[in-house]
Amino acid sequence: MSVKFGVFVPQGWRLDLVEIDNPLAQYEAMTAVARRAEAAAFDSIWVYDHFHTVPTPEIETTFECWSITAGLARDTKTIKIGQMVTCNGYRNPALLAKIASTIDVMSAGRLLCGLGAGWYEHEWLAYGYGFPEIPERMRAFREAVEIIVKMWTEEKPTYTGKHYTINGPINEPKGIQTPHIPLWLGGGGEKVTLKLVAKYAQACNVGGGNPETVAQKLAILKEHCDTLGRDYNAITKSTNINVFMLEKGEDAEKATLKVRTAYNGTVTSLEDYKKNAVVGTADVVEAKIETLVAAGADYIIGYLPRVAYEQDRVDQFAAVVKKYS
Repeated sequence: MSVKFGVFVPQGWRLDLVEIDNPLAQYEAMTAVARRAEAAAFDSIWVYDHFHTVPTPEIETTFECWSITAGLARDTKTIKIGQMVTCNGYRNPALLAKIASTIDVMSAGRLLCGLGAGWYEHEWLAYGYGFPEIPERMRAFREAVEIIVKMWTEEKPTYTGKHYTINGPINEPKGIQTPHIPLWLGGGGEKVTLKLVAKYAQACNVGGGNPETVAQKLAILKEHCDTLGRDYNAITKSTNINVFMLEKGEDAEKATLKVRTAYNGTVTSLEDYKKNAVVGTADVVEAKIETLVAAGADYIIGYLPRVAYEQDRVDQFAAVVKKYS
């Protein structure tokens, strides 16, 4: 199976820029990682769509998703740029489609548009969006997907839904890519999200790096594809992994101490940290990738802790995944 790889750039959401004081220097650190990933021949770079940091909201930098998508489109030349994933509740979908179309042109056709229903209640409420119950968020998400595709494919689309209405908006240019900008839908909801993937999307993101979950969700996706007559193999199947690579002989306890130390000073045990991250030498990381590929994933996006300060981590990861190129 052919497998492609992307990496997240540090934008602050995961408190991954806090050791840099100046906002401009923080942005340049993000850009430097993007260019490093481009030089290492990764297929894509990715950003999150969040306003407040995790695991707790702190008074720290979090660069806005679509602003930096546009900036990175001009700061790089060949690598694709995506969002994992845009929160539907934060932007009117017709406007989002217009923004994406513009950035696709800015990037000379390198945009990947990720979309999800959203989940981070704290920032929804802080920014005044409310926080609808899951069924309402999913219904709005479904409408948004349909509107975005219409905005990218029709001259004067119309749509009347419970949450959104459009009446002949002109979206020119629609972008460069054909038939339209690739739409990546994030989430494993079996009745709504995966069915939307089968009907409208070019890619999905499922499983959070757990091979069993990836296999389960992709089996459901295939069922939807079979029902709708969609070619399952035409859909990119992605998942995310956190990767902390070690050199041979490097002590894991010592090497991971900074990333295991929370903003308030508490320290997560190495054992607990490993529950959500792959920690080890190249062979350990490769073994993890193999389990995901066996589960059906053909696109893996890596988050590399401390990459803003230690850019060699990009090259370390690239050396592991080059066998798939």
